[in-house]
Amino acid sequence: MDKIRRASHAGSWYTDNPNKLSEELDEWLSAAGLAKSSDVRGIIAPHAGYSYSGRAAAYAFGNIDPANISRVFLLGPSHHHYTLKCALSRATLYKTPIGDLPIDLEVNEELKATGKFELMDLHVDEAEHSMEMHLPFLAKIFQGYPIKIVPILVGALNAENEAMYGRLLAKYVDDPSNFFSVSSDFCHWGARFNYMHHDKKHGAIYKSIEALDRMGMEIIETGDPDAFKQYLLKTDNTICGRHPISVFLHMLKNSSTKIKIQFLRYEQSSQCKTTRDSSVSYASAAAKIDA
Repeated sequence: MDKIRRASHAGSWYTDNPNKLSEELDEWLSAAGLAKSSDVRGIIAPHAGYSYSGRAAAYAFGNIDPANISRVFLLGPSHHHYTLKCALSRATLYKTPIGDLPIDLEVNEELKATGKFELMDLHVDEAEHSMEMHLPFLAKIFQGYPIKIVPILVGALNAENEAMYGRLLAKYVDDPSNFFSVSSDFCHWGARFNYMHHDKKHGAIYKSIEALDRMGMEIIETGDPDAFKQYLLKTDNTICGRHPISVFLHMLKNSSTKIKIQFLRYEQSSQCKTTRDSSVSYASAAAKIDA
């Protein structure tokens, strides 16, 4: 008997109309105009409502060649449930309006057996949006391909545990049938986010935000998790997926497959010009085999 995680944010964060959703995804993927590449082994993509970040996210998902992939690991931050660990789903199936994605129960059991993972209750799973916002894109791209998913909710990890989970998951990077979908928005700026850093040398607030984000993106592209940690300590940039990104960087560092991250798109939900404004940044990247 399947234990089902509903598409709990359909109808609010994105349309629950299958035809409309399918059309929107097709339109965004087509507008990104990217060639699919079997060398792309992972992505970093945003997780806001599709009216805000769907277009930007397509620049990550549009790189995926579904042909040889049988499993997608999802790494998403926890917005509501506080944990110092990573958590696995108790569900056996994740629903989307355009097709359902079964959990890889074998890999779930393998990870559970390490003793390092919690199990999240269904209400925690359904309350979290960070991984769900990747699911319709995955369902669209893998239509007709039998893939399974491994959702991993990444808690408020310290540096030591980010490295530990990175080492533990690194072996999965070396299997070319595995793919990695890492969920993160970038700077959340404004009084409502309690973050109002403005380096005036860059001019307007939104330009300062972009400079701050791009500094972080460049560090992520170096693949150095310690440099990324230092950047976060220095700037306090409100990158909500800092922990999933850090775990992913440690995974790449500890795998024998050489993979390089490259950012392909950067957007902001709006341009902040005064301290009354607020915005969220969205950045999309592909992690590609470095020949």
